[in-house]
Amino acid sequence: MNNKEIVVTHAGLAALEAELEDLKTVKRKEVAEKIKVARGFGDLSENSEYDEAKNEQGFIESRIAQLEAMLKRVRVLDEDEISADTIMMGSVVKVQDEEGVVEEYTITGSTEADPLHGKLSDESPVGAALLGKHAGDVADITLPNGATIQYRVLQVGRSM
Repeated sequence: MNNKEIVVTHAGLAALEAELEDLKTVKRKEVAEKIKVARGFGDLSENSEYDEAKNEQGFIESRIAQLEAMLKRVRVLDEDEISADTIMMGSVVKVQDEEGVVEEYTITGSTEADPLHGKLSDESPVGAALLGKHAGDVADITLPNGATIQYRVLQVGRSM
């Protein structure tokens, strides 16, 4: 079992807790009802609705166990821990690529990462390359496909 500390923001903790609550109170009941209905269709050995509902139940129970284990190892990042000038988890950074395109990212832990909404994991290639940088620094980033890009850090701030 992984005992690595999971660092999240207050919003990240709230999202994990909300997902767990939804799974326990809503999704469990929904899948139990699906199983009950599917049982009514007769022979369970050839009942695809029953098999599908049982698989969904397994997924839900697995996710509940995963979330409960994560929440036992969570540490909430305090705003006072976030540097206003050095990129770290919780930082909001504006960077400019080699073509002049400016992007804004929030550096998060892997549980909160959402690249489509500008939230990059500190473990991702871009997030890891930016850690420790300051405004004016250049980060060389090796992408998973082997290509290298450069980001110039324009601004560093706090996300909270």
